[in-house]
Amino acid sequence: MSEKAIELDRVVKTFKQGFKPRFRALDEVSFSVVEGEAFGFVGQNGAGKSTAIKILTGALRQDGGAARLFGVDVADFRSRRGLGYVPENPWLYDYLTPLEILRMGVVAQGIALDGAELDRHCMQWLERFSIAAVAHKRTRSFSKGMVQRTALAHAMACRPRLLILDEPLSGLDPLGRRDVVDILVEYRQGGGTVFFSSHVLHDVERLADRFGLIHKGRLHTVQRPSDLGGGDEVLSVRTVGIAPVVGMQADVADRWSAQVPASQLWPLLDAARAAGHTVIEIKPALSLERAFLKFVSDLDRSN
Repeated sequence: MSEKAIELDRVVKTFKQGFKPRFRALDEVSFSVVEGEAFGFVGQNGAGKSTAIKILTGALRQDGGAARLFGVDVADFRSRRGLGYVPENPWLYDYLTPLEILRMGVVAQGIALDGAELDRHCMQWLERFSIAAVAHKRTRSFSKGMVQRTALAHAMACRPRLLILDEPLSGLDPLGRRDVVDILVEYRQGGGTVFFSSHVLHDVERLADRFGLIHKGRLHTVQRPSDLGGGDEVLSVRTVGIAPVVGMQADVADRWSAQVPASQLWPLLDAARAAGHTVIEIKPALSLERAFLKFVSDLDRSN
């Protein structure tokens, strides 16, 4: 049986709001992540994702409940041995270069590399994140995306047992997002454990074995992305044409779109062809995105 890499047990965290009643950012949140699993943490801004991550990494102390990494309470610094962490907005020593930052992290983790071997190891990760060309440039001139790449390369160079990432794709361009997702998939396939928050629900579906949905400080569901499909798979269809088609909505520039169950795909395509449309895209609808929007909408209506 796999060891639990992360455990939150009825964790509570409140914050002061001036003269208002204390705000409960986390309301008895409980879940666990087993070693070798990728777990996505999704929710709206202010839902409690970053607060939970800060508690796990020791940046905040919870007001109630227990939090552990590999069975060690997060109040104990030893819980963070082998942890790679990237916050939503990484702060780097801007007078250092990416190579110096990676060297420092590897040495601090006690990894037995030195001299040319240490430089080789760090440069390999800078190359993986496409920033080897600026390895000797001070980070004060870096864009947000380059800072994010440097922070991610630093986390991976330290050979983490567990990665905790708060919005790891924030600030990255499409090519950067693809590279990072590919690296995380490879890390996960190699047995690494990943806990990450993200607003990019498509990437959560691709990366996560399971996901937890948090809303207004409460964890409302933990399940697998594959559990969201239900019965008939839903497909997204986009066409271009002039005449309207029943079941399709007008977009811009004579483009039309629809989301239909797979069983209704061919009748829709036949109708589109009869109307003189050209199909430009057919792809699975984002089941996690649809489930997330419906779930949040239902919760807000019930409150």
